[in-house]
Amino acid sequence: MIPTRRALLAATIAAPFAARADNAYPSRTIQLIIAYAPGGSTDRLGRLLMRRLAEVLPGANTVIDNRAGGSGIIGTLAATHAQPDGYTLTLGNNQTHAMNQSLMVNLPYHTIDSFTPIARIATVHHALVVAEGSRFRSFDDLIIKGRNEPGLVYASSSIGSASHVIAETFVRRLRITATHIPYRGAAAAAASTILGSTDFYVATWPSVVELVRDNKLRALEIGAPDRLPEAPEIPTAKEAGVEFMAIDAWFGIWAPARTPRPIAEKLNAAFMTMLNDAAFRHQLAHMGYTADPLPLDEFAAFQRVEVERWKEMADLTGIRME
Repeated sequence: MIPTRRALLAATIAAPFAARADNAYPSRTIQLIIAYAPGGSTDRLGRLLMRRLAEVLPGANTVIDNRAGGSGIIGTLAATHAQPDGYTLTLGNNQTHAMNQSLMVNLPYHTIDSFTPIARIATVHHALVVAEGSRFRSFDDLIIKGRNEPGLVYASSSIGSASHVIAETFVRRLRITATHIPYRGAAAAAASTILGSTDFYVATWPSVVELVRDNKLRALEIGAPDRLPEAPEIPTAKEAGVEFMAIDAWFGIWAPARTPRPIAEKLNAAFMTMLNDAAFRHQLAHMGYTADPLPLDEFAAFQRVEVERWKEMADLTGIRME
C-alpha cells in the first residue's frame, strides 16, 4: 500500500501546483530564442509572433534573443539549458527540430526528447529559383540541359540545410549532374543565383518572394498544392512532374522539456487565438507564410512523423554533418 499512498500524495501536491502555475503565468518577461540572425525571414516571423503574443496573452511581456549559427544548433541548444518554466521559448523549424536529428553525427540535443512542443505556427513552400535572365526558361528545360550539359552548379543556404537536401534529392532522383556550392545563409545563396554564379537554388518562398516580385529571380516550380493566388504563373511541383519536391518547411514554438502541462496549454491557446485571426493570417500570407496551427498533442505527433521523413531523405542523399 505504500507506493499507492505515495502516488496519491504526489498527485495531491502536484495538482494545486499545476493550477497555481497556470493561474500565475506569465508574471515576468518571456524570452524567445531565435536560432537565426536578425533581419532574416525567420527573425521577422519571430518578432511578429512575440508582438502579437503580448496582445493575446494577458500579462505577457516579450523579448527576442537571436543566437545564430551551426544550422540552428547554437540557439536551439541554448533553449534546452533554460528552466522549464515557460519563460524561455524557442522558434524552430524542420531543420532544428527534425532534420538535424539525422544529418548531425553528434547532435548535442534530441529534437523530440529535449523539448516540450507548444504549437505549430506556419508552413512555407520551397521553390526552385533561377536568375530572371537565366537560360533555363522552364523546369523541363533545366532537367533536359542538366542531363545533357554537365557543369550545372546549385546554391544552398548552408551544408545540410533543407535547400541542400531537397536540391540534392532532385539531382539524384532525376539523374542530373550538378555541383553544390553552400553559402552562409539564404540571402547569400539568392545573391549568387541572381548574379549567375550558380544556376539554381531551392529556397523557402518567404526568403525570395520579394526578389521574385522585383524580377531578380524567377521560380520554375513551387511545392504548393495549388498555384499561389499572388503568383499564378508559377507551376506547382506536381505540374512540373516533381511532386516529390512538394516539401514544406514548417515553423513551431517549443519550450524546454518538462515544462508544466498547464503552462504549455496556456501558451498553445494563445498561439491558436492569434493564428485563427483572419487579419493576422493575412499578414502572414503577405510574408509568404501559411498559418497552420496545431494543438499540443497533434503537433507532437506531426513532429515525430517529420523526423522520420527527413531521415529518409538524409539516407537517400547521404548528407551528413559533423
